[in-house]
Amino acid sequence: MKCPYCGNFDNRVVDSRLNKEYTITRRRRLCESCERRFTTYERLEVTMPMLVKKDGRRESWDRLKVVEGLKKACEKRPVSMGQIEEFVDQVERQLQDMGEREIPITVIGEKVMEGLRQIDDVAYVRFASVYRQFKDLNEFMDELKGMLGGNGK
Repeated sequence: MKCPYCGNFDNRVVDSRLNKEYTITRRRRLCESCERRFTTYERLEVTMPMLVKKDGRRESWDRLKVVEGLKKACEKRPVSMGQIEEFVDQVERQLQDMGEREIPITVIGEKVMEGLRQIDDVAYVRFASVYRQFKDLNEFMDELKGMLGGNGK
């Protein structure tokens, strides 16, 4: 590791710690040349599959897009950012576990809707109305009836 102060490559690790989720290692280093300390972070690099859009275009996975969409759906609902982040982590793990290089965007949309339904019904309906692009009130009502019938309410 190159020292950010003097550019020397000779340094040693004086302390290592894992974050709470055990996914990032924080290392305190001491430069052997200038004797200044600096911190580095080590993360596991994971490759996500490409997403195949409805029109056939390919797009890289964008975690922020999913988080932002969920934040909009969960706006003014009792859903914390921690729940949203944890949910997106689950979706990412599911996509990685599929082992595919490309995944249709519809698969991801359905996974998000399925999980969101477990978190908050109103957020689910909001997300579904955008994702499924309801053309009129009848399509919206059909979704609500299916949802209510499926939950036994």
